[in-house]
Formats: sequence, structure tokens, C-alpha cells
Amino acid sequence: MAKKAPRRTAERIAEVTLGLFNRFGEPNVSTTLISAELSISPGNLYYHFASKDALVNHLFDQYERAMLALLDAAPDVRDIEDAWFFLHSLFEQVWNHRFLYRDLNNLLSGNRHLEMHFHAVLTRKTHAFRQMLESLAAADLMRIDPDSIETLSASMSVMVTYWLSYEYVRDPRHAMEPASAGLALTRGAQHVLALLTPYMASVDLQNHLHGLRSAYSATQRSQNA
Repeated sequence: MAKKAPRRTAERIAEVTLGLFNRFGEPNVSTTLISAELSISPGNLYYHFASKDALVNHLFDQYERAMLALLDAAPDVRDIEDAWFFLHSLFEQVWNHRFLYRDLNNLLSGNRHLEMHFHAVLTRKTHAFRQMLESLAAADLMRIDPDSIETLSASMSVMVTYWLSYEYVRDPRHAMEPASAGLALTRGAQHVLALLTPYMASVDLQNHLHGLRSAYSATQRSQNA
């Protein structure tokens, strides 16, 4: 039983650190603050994670595994409802590790592990959107040529990557708080899905897409009222 204690402590450290990073931003959270929040000594913290960067890397690796597993589902998107669910799930993963996106440029400039791996996630994300668009086109739901698929998949990837930065600029005091999650995620998914509208194969599909976005938006507003 004693051998399991370090693992449990490490998990607790990671969980508390993620919450602090998400709420206050990684640059504003010191290892001293993390130790105080956990009521452990700095030495105990460093026993499990040798540095703050080690903690960041651990949390990023958790995010990367979850995100890549989700992106693998892109070819299974067969209709508009699937596309909405896929996008909303992506934004949920972004939200769960939102400190990465809030402080992305700062983190990449000082962390080689993130610099290399986040680029790979971004490439995989763009590829997943390409697969999703090809799947919708194969199902005759979209009319889109290969060049437009390349452009649109890149645009979708940019919007997903920087959406929370936009939300933060809109409302720095509240955007990263848990209470803001529902509307922030729904707005992000809505705007990304709206990029597909001009390529919908029929007016009926365009209207269906608009109705789906409106319905989810109304649901989130009522839940956050």
C-alpha cells in the first residue's frame, strides 16, 4: 500500500495545479502557491515534479492524449449533428486545459516540449477537420472542392485554437471561470460550424444547420440564466 502513496500524491498535485493554472494562468501561479494550496512542503512538491515546467509538461501530456483520441473520431462524422457534437467535444477538451490556450505563445516560447508537441497537435487537428469535411462531402451534405477543403480546415483549426483568447479579451475577469464554460464552448462551436454554411449542399441543410446552432445556443443560455 505504501508504494501507491506517491502516485496518489502526484495525481493530487496535478489536479490542483490544473485548477490553479486554468483559473489564474500559468505565469501567475508559482510552485509556492501550489504547495500552499495543497498544504504540502515545496520539497514534497519537487519530489514528485522537479520543476514547474515538469508540471506543465505532465498536464500537457494528459491534454495531448485526450485530444488525439478525440481527433481520431473525425472520419466518423457523417452528418450535421455529428459535426456539432464533434466540435463541441473539441472545445470541451480545450476548456479542460484552457491554461494552455490562454498563455499559448508564452508557454511555447519557453518550453521545448510544448513547442514540438503542440505543433503536432495543431497539425493533427487540421488533418481531422479535413477528414470531417471530406466525410460530409462524400455524404453529399457539402459541395466543396479540394482546395477549399484545405483552406476551410485550416480556418477551423485557427478558430478552435484561438477561440478562448478571443473570449478572454471580451471579458478578462470572467472568461476563464467555470461558470462561463457553457456559453463559451457553445459560442465557439457555433462560429466554427458557421464556416460550413456556404458549402452546404442545399438551402434546407443550411437552414437545418442554423436551427441546430440556435437550439443549442438557447439551451446554453437557459442553463446559465
